[in-house]
Amino acid sequence: MPAPSAAVAPLGPRARVAVLAAAFLGLLFDGVELGLMPVASLSVSKNLLGDAFTPAAGGDWFARFTAALMLGAAIGGIVLGNLGDRIGRSRAMGVSILFYSVCAALGSLVTSQEQMLALRFFVGLGVGGMWPNGIALVAESWPTASKATVSGVMAAGLNAGILLLAQLAQAWPITPDSWRWIFRLAGLPAVLGLLVLAALPESPQWLATRAGEGRRGKGDVAPQPNPLASLFRPPLVRTTLAAVLVSAIPMVGAWSASKWMVPWADSVAGPTQASYKAVTQGWWAAGSVLGSFVGAQLVGWLGRRGSYLLISAAATAATAAMFRLTAPLEPTFLPIVFVQGFVSTLFFGWLAVYLPALFPVDVRATGSGLAYNSGRFLTALGVLASGWLFAALGGDYARVGGLLSLVYAVGLAAIWLAPNRSADEV
Repeated sequence: MPAPSAAVAPLGPRARVAVLAAAFLGLLFDGVELGLMPVASLSVSKNLLGDAFTPAAGGDWFARFTAALMLGAAIGGIVLGNLGDRIGRSRAMGVSILFYSVCAALGSLVTSQEQMLALRFFVGLGVGGMWPNGIALVAESWPTASKATVSGVMAAGLNAGILLLAQLAQAWPITPDSWRWIFRLAGLPAVLGLLVLAALPESPQWLATRAGEGRRGKGDVAPQPNPLASLFRPPLVRTTLAAVLVSAIPMVGAWSASKWMVPWADSVAGPTQASYKAVTQGWWAAGSVLGSFVGAQLVGWLGRRGSYLLISAAATAATAAMFRLTAPLEPTFLPIVFVQGFVSTLFFGWLAVYLPALFPVDVRATGSGLAYNSGRFLTALGVLASGWLFAALGGDYARVGGLLSLVYAVGLAAIWLAPNRSADEV
């Protein structure tokens, strides 16, 4: 691990606020991209497939779009997380925002499902890169603040984006005849990406690991060991593999099981209640904003291991209840969706505290990005498998979701393999 080569002054109050605001907005718009296809997928498919559309084809394409996004996010989290350790957190964050916003806007121009599929992969690259760089930048720019509070705010930003999208789609329903506008709107964060590249301060801790200072205090990048290679050598290799495991479980559970509730709601409500899918996502997102914030606090209240065990058990029960004990349009459906959103996203607030603390500064963005996004490789496979299961079970959303809720139960065993202390405690 390279030693700091020069003292770097901490950021002033205004600069810290700017960092927090930019990272929060970057994650909020990240959430918009994550929530986009669950509410728009069936409308896009109905429009682009025309007479070839069937409910089974709609479910299959939803799985493909999700898998493409997850695969892109997995690669982007690793590659752009590595970039953050090499050229700086704020630069890599700006690149990530430009990736996901520009490619999302191009989705408004597609004329085929295959074109949309390719673009969802490229959107995923930026989505994956935003989280590790944003979290690392804020954690290092606010060193004396409560990690649980700051991390909770950041994690909540992601789900606030999904909530914002749900409100927009509820006010202006996304239909087969009117869906391109939402993709154009998703391109607006490109302005934020340019501002981040032009003016956002860099992490003082990252600067302290680099020799000299250049334009905007970013510093010239001195030759450094490859951060990605360092993660797979002693003493970090066991930590890296365990971090990948505990990150993969909530990611696979969220996208292979939980997200089926939105197209399920869309299929049950039908065209006469086109906004019901957005209402469903809105209830879920409202729960998730609270859950992602509270999840960060649970680490301090119950400890790293105890909190993960509790979250795993609660997410398994809530997801099974959502798919097996209720159904769209029933009075109990939306309240249970809210509860499931709350408990399943406790994981992500937990990860926002847990992952950055596991890795030393010089590999923090790479390590956090690798751990958080490697699960998306498995998620891409899991989503494709769930699409196959959906077809095999005759398009039965409830049976698919109920079976896949068991993914969360794996966390009850996996957490015992993960470190129970931070890098500073080693």
